[in-house]
Amino acid sequence: MVRPPLQPVLRPPLRPLLWSGALLTAGLLALDGAASKATPLYTLATTCSLAGAAPSRCSVEAVDQGSVTLYRHRIGNQETVIGISEEPYVRMGRWDPASSSWQPLSSATARLSANTVCFNGSELCVVNPNYLNSLRQEKGAALNGRDLIKVTFGRDGRINAYCYDDGCPTTTP
Repeated sequence: MVRPPLQPVLRPPLRPLLWSGALLTAGLLALDGAASKATPLYTLATTCSLAGAAPSRCSVEAVDQGSVTLYRHRIGNQETVIGISEEPYVRMGRWDPASSSWQPLSSATARLSANTVCFNGSELCVVNPNYLNSLRQEKGAALNGRDLIKVTFGRDGRINAYCYDDGCPTTTP
Protein backbone atom coordinates (compact mmCIF):
# COMPACT_ATOMS: atom_id res chain seq x y z
CA MET A 1 0.00 0.00 0.00
CA VAL A 2 1.37 3.42 -0.93
CA ARG A 3 1.20 5.72 2.08
CA PRO A 4 0.84 9.46 1.66
CA PRO A 5 3.95 11.45 2.37
CA LEU A 6 4.00 13.12 5.76
CA GLN A 7 3.25 16.74 5.30
CA PRO A 8 1.53 19.57 6.97
CA VAL A 9 -2.10 18.93 6.79
CA LEU A 10 -5.16 20.35 8.26
CA ARG A 11 -6.32 21.34 11.66
CA PRO A 12 -9.66 20.69 13.22
CA PRO A 13 -12.89 22.17 12.70
CA LEU A 14 -13.78 20.80 9.40
CA ARG A 15 -10.81 22.44 7.83
CA PRO A 16 -9.82 21.16 4.46
CA LEU A 17 -6.52 20.46 2.81
CA LEU A 18 -5.65 20.27 -0.76
CA TRP A 19 -3.84 22.82 -2.64
CA SER A 20 -4.62 22.80 -6.31
CA GLY A 21 -2.11 21.84 -9.00
CA ALA A 22 1.44 23.01 -8.49
CA LEU A 23 0.79 24.49 -5.06
CA LEU A 24 -0.42 21.14 -3.76
CA THR A 25 2.43 19.23 -5.34
CA ALA A 26 5.05 21.72 -4.19
CA GLY A 27 3.66 21.78 -0.67
CA LEU A 28 3.59 18.02 -0.42
CA LEU A 29 7.09 17.59 -1.78
CA ALA A 30 8.39 20.19 0.65
CA LEU A 31 6.82 18.24 3.46
CA ASP A 32 8.25 14.94 2.35
CA GLY A 33 11.30 15.59 4.50
CA ALA A 34 9.20 16.83 7.41
CA ALA A 35 8.44 13.40 8.85
CA SER A 36 10.75 14.08 11.78
CA LYS A 37 8.73 17.23 12.58
CA ALA A 38 5.40 15.40 12.77
CA THR A 39 3.79 15.51 16.20
CA PRO A 40 1.32 12.76 17.13
CA LEU A 41 -1.84 14.31 18.58
CA TYR A 42 -3.84 11.22 19.52
CA THR A 43 -4.78 7.69 18.57
CA LEU A 44 -8.39 6.69 19.01
CA ALA A 45 -10.05 3.25 18.95
CA THR A 46 -13.54 3.86 17.56
CA THR A 47 -15.96 2.84 14.79
CA CYS A 48 -15.89 3.79 11.12
CA SER A 49 -17.82 2.90 8.00
CA LEU A 50 -16.88 2.97 4.34
CA ALA A 51 -19.29 3.60 1.46
CA GLY A 52 -22.36 3.44 3.70
CA ALA A 53 -21.55 -0.04 5.04
CA ALA A 54 -22.29 -1.03 8.62
CA PRO A 55 -19.91 0.52 11.18
CA SER A 56 -16.91 -1.58 12.19
CA ARG A 57 -14.01 -1.17 14.58
CA CYS A 58 -11.27 1.14 13.39
CA SER A 59 -8.51 3.38 14.67
CA VAL A 60 -7.83 7.03 13.98
CA GLU A 61 -4.36 8.50 14.29
CA ALA A 62 -4.09 12.30 14.21
CA VAL A 63 -0.71 13.82 13.38
CA ASP A 64 0.12 17.54 13.47
CA GLN A 65 2.58 18.52 10.78
CA GLY A 66 2.59 22.25 11.34
CA SER A 67 0.17 23.80 8.85
CA VAL A 68 -1.57 20.48 8.19
CA THR A 69 -3.15 17.73 10.28
CA LEU A 70 -3.42 14.19 8.94
CA TYR A 71 -6.15 11.83 10.13
CA ARG A 72 -5.29 8.20 9.30
CA HIS A 73 -8.35 5.94 9.51
CA ARG A 74 -7.50 2.22 9.65
CA ILE A 75 -10.46 -0.06 9.01
CA GLY A 76 -9.39 -3.70 8.75
CA ASN A 77 -6.65 -3.78 6.12
CA GLN A 78 -7.73 -0.46 4.57
CA GLU A 79 -6.36 2.97 5.36
CA THR A 80 -8.09 6.23 4.45
CA VAL A 81 -6.24 9.48 5.12
CA ILE A 82 -7.98 12.83 5.41
CA GLY A 83 -5.86 15.98 5.51
CA ILE A 84 -6.98 19.38 6.82
CA SER A 85 -5.07 22.59 6.20
CA GLU A 86 -5.69 26.14 7.31
CA GLU A 87 -3.15 27.94 5.16
CA PRO A 88 -3.63 29.84 3.01
CA TYR A 89 -7.30 28.81 3.24
CA VAL A 90 -9.16 26.07 5.05
CA ARG A 91 -9.03 23.03 2.76
CA MET A 92 -9.77 19.34 3.13
CA GLY A 93 -8.66 16.41 1.03
CA ARG A 94 -8.40 12.62 0.86
CA TRP A 95 -5.22 10.75 -0.08
CA ASP A 96 -5.81 8.58 -3.15
CA PRO A 97 -3.29 5.71 -3.07
CA ALA A 98 -4.18 4.65 -6.63
CA SER A 99 -2.95 7.96 -8.06
CA SER A 100 -0.57 8.79 -5.17
CA SER A 101 -2.17 12.22 -4.91
CA TRP A 102 -4.49 14.30 -2.76
CA GLN A 103 -8.08 14.62 -3.97
CA PRO A 104 -10.30 17.42 -2.69
CA LEU A 105 -13.38 16.40 -0.73
CA SER A 106 -16.80 17.45 -1.99
CA SER A 107 -18.44 17.58 1.46
CA ALA A 108 -18.11 16.96 5.18
CA THR A 109 -20.91 16.56 7.70
CA ALA A 110 -20.67 16.52 11.49
CA ARG A 111 -23.43 15.34 13.81
CA LEU A 112 -22.37 16.72 17.19
CA SER A 113 -24.87 14.67 19.23
CA ALA A 114 -23.43 11.43 17.82
CA ASN A 115 -19.78 12.62 17.66
CA THR A 116 -19.82 11.52 14.01
CA VAL A 117 -18.07 13.04 11.00
CA CYS A 118 -18.77 11.88 7.43
CA PHE A 119 -16.81 12.80 4.32
CA ASN A 120 -18.16 12.86 0.74
CA GLY A 121 -21.61 11.76 1.84
CA SER A 122 -21.08 8.36 3.44
CA GLU A 123 -17.78 7.53 1.69
CA LEU A 124 -16.10 7.58 5.13
CA CYS A 125 -17.90 8.09 8.44
CA VAL A 126 -16.15 7.99 11.81
CA VAL A 127 -17.10 8.46 15.45
CA ASN A 128 -14.46 10.94 16.60
CA PRO A 129 -15.24 12.89 19.78
CA ASN A 130 -11.63 14.19 19.92
CA TYR A 131 -11.98 16.05 16.62
CA LEU A 132 -15.46 17.36 17.36
CA ASN A 133 -14.46 18.51 20.86
CA SER A 134 -11.66 20.56 19.29
CA LEU A 135 -14.26 22.01 16.90
CA ARG A 136 -16.53 22.88 19.82
CA GLN A 137 -13.64 24.57 21.65
CA GLU A 138 -12.60 26.57 18.61
CA LYS A 139 -16.10 27.69 17.62
CA GLY A 140 -17.33 28.26 21.17
CA ALA A 141 -20.71 29.96 21.47
CA ALA A 142 -21.27 29.76 17.70
CA LEU A 143 -22.08 26.05 18.16
CA ASN A 144 -24.29 26.39 21.25
CA GLY A 145 -27.55 24.58 20.52
CA ARG A 146 -26.28 23.29 17.16
CA ASP A 147 -26.23 19.62 16.17
CA LEU A 148 -25.70 19.33 12.41
CA ILE A 149 -22.91 21.06 10.49
CA LYS A 150 -22.46 20.58 6.73
CA VAL A 151 -19.62 21.94 4.63
CA THR A 152 -19.24 21.77 0.85
CA PHE A 153 -15.94 22.24 -0.97
CA GLY A 154 -14.91 23.45 -4.41
CA ARG A 155 -12.72 21.50 -6.82
CA ASP A 156 -9.64 22.94 -5.10
CA GLY A 157 -10.76 21.68 -1.67
CA ARG A 158 -11.60 25.17 -0.42
CA ILE A 159 -14.86 25.72 1.49
CA ASN A 160 -17.70 26.88 -0.77
CA ALA A 161 -20.52 26.92 1.79
CA TYR A 162 -21.51 25.69 5.23
CA CYS A 163 -24.79 25.41 7.05
CA TYR A 164 -26.24 24.42 10.41
CA ASP A 165 -29.26 22.29 11.36
CA ASP A 166 -32.48 23.34 9.55
CA GLY A 167 -30.52 25.72 7.31
CA CYS A 168 -28.93 22.75 5.53
CA PRO A 169 -30.44 21.37 2.33
CA THR A 170 -32.00 17.94 2.73
CA THR A 171 -29.87 16.50 -0.06
CA THR A 172 -26.10 16.45 -0.22
CA PRO A 173 -24.69 18.44 -3.18
